[in-house]
Formats: sequence, structure tokens, C-alpha cells
Amino acid sequence: MWYAIEGRDGADVLDRRMAARGAHLARLEALRDEGRLLVAGPCPAVDAEDPGPAGFSGSIVIARFESLDDARTWAEADPYMAAGVYASVEVRPFRRVLP
Repeated sequence: MWYAIEGRDGADVLDRRMAARGAHLARLEALRDEGRLLVAGPCPAVDAEDPGPAGFSGSIVIARFESLDDARTWAEADPYMAAGVYASVEVRPFRRVLP
């Protein structure tokens, strides 16, 4: 089943986000290579493609996992969690309709 994972950034974490980005992307690329990633990306903190020093308000990942527990376990092991980028993470089932 698909699961939506939404991480919400804490305050003033842009430097930590950038430091952990490579490891974070490697995990997403592994999901992609396994055919389990629908979409992933950051949410700019301002209405701009490149938010500059404003940074990001969080990230969204929609990926396939065997269970909600598996999706939560994966999310909890994210490098952004270890680096203190995310203040909170919500994981919930997602039903793909389109496209």
C-alpha cells in the first residue's frame, strides 16, 4: 500500500537539512530504484521555487510499504530525524487515484 509521510521542519534547521541532504536523498533513491517511490520533495517555506535563506517548512514522501508500521519505521530512520531537522513526522495511508 502507498503511505504519505510528511515531515515538518523545526525552526532554524536549514544548515542541518543541507548537511543531512545527501543521506536523505540516498534513501529516497533506493526506494525509487526498488519501484516503491511515487513522489518526494521539500515544501519551500515561501512561495518560491528556490526559497533561499527562508528554507523549507518540511517534506512530503509518498512511497509503497508493506504496512503502516513499516512506513513509520522507515520514516523514523530518516537522516533528517537524526539530524534534528524534523520537529514532527506524520505517516498515513494514501490511496492513489490519479494519474
